[in-house]
Order: sequence, then C-alpha cells, then structure tokens
Amino acid sequence: MDYRPEAVAALLRHLREKRGLSQEVLSGLSGMARPHLSMIERGERMPTLYTIWRIADALDMRPSELVALIEEEMEKN
Repeated sequence: MDYRPEAVAALLRHLREKRGLSQEVLSGLSGMARPHLSMIERGERMPTLYTIWRIADALDMRPSELVALIEEEMEKN
C-alpha cells in the first residue's frame, strides 16, 4: 500500500470537522502549531507517528484507531 498524503489529509479534516473543532482548537489540544496541522490537512506535510499519536489523543481516540482509519481511507482508491 502506497502512502497517500491526500487520503490522510481528507480523513484528518473529516474527523476534526465531525467533532466540530477548528484547526486552532485541534492544534491547541494536540500541542502543535496550527500551520503545521494545516499543512498536514492539505497533504503538504507527512505526519510522524508522534504527531499521529498527539492528534489521536486530541480527538479522544486510540492511535491504533486513527491508523486503522487512515489505512481504510488509503485502500478506498
């Protein structure tokens, strides 16, 4: 399976919006700069495992759950 930044970007944006969070709020909850999160959501930057961990925690989910959702999203196309 090839890594597709656009699939990760779309999924993270969807999860954030589904929870009614702005980029500013999610970046604060995850302890990262909003521009960094924005770049990930646009597919311009690849999140590290640590970043995935922090985002998952901020979204109140297990990192393994988030990774599984990312895998599902990438397998769709």
